[in-house]
Amino acid sequence: MPQSFVVCKLRGVQSTKIVTGLDLHGGLPPDKPEDIICEVTRSSDFIGCLWKSGQKTYLPTTYNISVNRENGTQIYLDQIQNAEEIKIPRGIVDKTKKYQLIITAYNHFGVSQSNPFILCVKEIVIPETPHITNVEFENGSISAVLQWKTTDLSVHLKPYVRLCTYNSSWDVREETELSDTLIRVGDLTPLTEYEFQVRTCNSTFRVNHITVPSFTPGPTSSQRLPCSKWSSSVLARTPGKGPSQRLSVWRVFNSQQNVTVFWKPPPPQDYSGEVKQYNIFLASDQIKEVTCREASCHSSVLVPAAVQTLSISAVTSYGSSPPADVPLRHSGEVGPVLRQPAPAANGSAVYVSWSWPQTKSWSTSGGEVLLHYVVQWRSVPATKLWWQEVEKNQNSTSITGLTAGVRYNVSLFAVTTRGVTAPSSVLIYSKEQKPASGPNLTVLLHEAKRIQILWDELPVNQQRGFITSYTLYIQTLDSSNQALRGEQ
Repeated sequence: MPQSFVVCKLRGVQSTKIVTGLDLHGGLPPDKPEDIICEVTRSSDFIGCLWKSGQKTYLPTTYNISVNRENGTQIYLDQIQNAEEIKIPRGIVDKTKKYQLIITAYNHFGVSQSNPFILCVKEIVIPETPHITNVEFENGSISAVLQWKTTDLSVHLKPYVRLCTYNSSWDVREETELSDTLIRVGDLTPLTEYEFQVRTCNSTFRVNHITVPSFTPGPTSSQRLPCSKWSSSVLARTPGKGPSQRLSVWRVFNSQQNVTVFWKPPPPQDYSGEVKQYNIFLASDQIKEVTCREASCHSSVLVPAAVQTLSISAVTSYGSSPPADVPLRHSGEVGPVLRQPAPAANGSAVYVSWSWPQTKSWSTSGGEVLLHYVVQWRSVPATKLWWQEVEKNQNSTSITGLTAGVRYNVSLFAVTTRGVTAPSSVLIYSKEQKPASGPNLTVLLHEAKRIQILWDELPVNQQRGFITSYTLYIQTLDSSNQALRGEQ
């Protein structure tokens, strides 16, 4: 145990008296000091040396630091307790000569000595520590621009940045340099406080392994990339992020000038704060403001005859999304053709695919260009409309969220630079079910050997599938046979 104690007591009739006691300190002998690093800047009067002391000893541990010349003569000796660093006066050594640094650790249980470290001042000079003078965030972006400065006159310094958030580890990055004193740091999280630090490294440095026969082999001061100390921290909070992606939009014509436009809210990861409203731009001086909290939004607008396009943008707490153009023009072309859909086994989805006519070819020299596809569907009888945008390099998609026994009208459009093609449509069921009821019969003619009857077609919401046939059951009133005779 690191620390214990023994107490001797004399128990009397009225009280207990402590006679004597002893503290017991347990511990471990020191490990061998390793990974010695020494550094100095051009302007510093001291050489800073670091090492790793190993496991905890639980006892006071003293470190003797000695510096020797090539001939073994000791020129410096210092002592420090329970530490892993020391500062050596720079004036005791010649910057062009090599010295031997030895660290000896000892405590009550033992002594350990490091391997000799070959010290040469001219090879351990590191750049001066830089300072961050300003942190700004670019307009419409959460990328930080750090302005830094240094008193080092070297022209071959490369800056590196490290950053962290509260209670997280440091993330070291090599970011984009905008100039000699500006560096951009991207890929930040909105509305988050960051701690920034900068250091510089000599970009022209090359590792040279030095062999000094008169010294015991060991690590040398030339085997490390010379980099400055990390600068003091600067705290900065990232601003909110405005949406960067265009909305997914669609439209349905109610009349020649009355259009219902549809759009989907921006994905939550694309912006900060909340969506305040949507702006529908009809013309340069006409804006319709709409609020919507649904997963899919729509609004009816009157489009003036002179307006060829309109666009929609989401307005958030920290900016607006780029305007998304709503396709109003018809291309006058025949679009792709839907293939027979394939319902999923669970009855809640349908897989649809399509193909272009063999005569269709796309121009690569400034002609019509395919932008994307739009698949729309609505239940029959017509109620709410659903739709989804499909990438131009796809020729299939899955329609999900369907209800078994409900008929849907699915239409496919191709959106090109010339406009929207004519639709290809198909009626589907995600899963057919038996009809909810039979049809209502009416007798039109009743003769001796002939009866003419009429029945109404079942409403679509009661058919719950595609009617393939009707079966007519006949039975005489005075028949004792309970079986019915069926005719299709």
